Amino acid sequence: MNEVIRMNGTTEIIQSEALRSDLFERWTAFIDAAPKTIQTYTRNIKQFSEWLRVNGITAPTREDVLRFREELKAEHKPATVQAYITAIKLFFRWTASEQLYPDISDKIKSVKVDAGYKKDYLTSVQARAVLESIDRSSESGLRDYAILCLMLTTGLRTISVINANIDDLRTLGDITVLYYQGKGHTEKADFVKIEAPVEAAIRAYLQQRSEKSSQAALFASRAHRNGGERMTTRSISRIAKNALKAAGLDSERLTAHSMRHTFATQALLNGANVQEVQQALGHKSINTTMIYAHNIEKAKNSSSSKVSAVLFG
Repeated sequence: MNEVIRMNGTTEIIQSEALRSDLFERWTAFIDAAPKTIQTYTRNIKQFSEWLRVNGITAPTREDVLRFREELKAEHKPATVQAYITAIKLFFRWTASEQLYPDISDKIKSVKVDAGYKKDYLTSVQARAVLESIDRSSESGLRDYAILCLMLTTGLRTISVINANIDDLRTLGDITVLYYQGKGHTEKADFVKIEAPVEAAIRAYLQQRSEKSSQAALFASRAHRNGGERMTTRSISRIAKNALKAAGLDSERLTAHSMRHTFATQALLNGANVQEVQQALGHKSINTTMIYAHNIEKAKNSSSSKVSAVLFG
């Protein structure tokens, strides 16, 4: 950061990248979070550090954090701003506990984030159109079709899809299931039910695969530089986006994550209760699942139809 850290009369100047890396390593050990979370927090703190450098700030204060927050609000969505402020608060809480630097972020408020979901879902007609838009005459097409079938009928997150192995597809009683590593978990202890049409799509794809090792990725990349290896979240996002566009659904609010929202919404619309959907999605709190139910109930509100009937007959 090239900043001067002062506390209790002691001074430590972080001048080199090596020293800065050591500081971040000590901090991330304190956080004790998932690797992806640590990566995000560290990236956010480094960007705050760069902001301090650009502005010539060597001894940041509470007012600097507030100014940084306001500048973020002018260019970023509330959820992004909140992520930065959360990282900053965690960082300075740690520096204070280590007597490295005062907690200048104490009592600084994050921005209000709307509890609703930021991505749209698909109607049943739109979801079918997305699946039908995929050309299944090639191995890539069979794979893409199987991936979107899986996501639309189980609500699995993209990360769970790319981490799935062939041997995670197993039999449980009379049904086929896919075991996956739930959010915040360290093992593949959760599973989703695989319906017959979805299993058929996955099996059709696997038959075309040259790699059939049980530990191989269930869905493999076809790119030149990493063909046969595990896919990335970016590649699945691209697959979903291409299928959406092919179906005439080109919107910033429709992404790979929309498949998860589609599953939840369609499940509720077609008779599943909130507890069932909560279990399927792996939500720790039912309040998270209730957002879907509230949106459905709001959409069913007939007030506007009744007023329209009075005005227009």
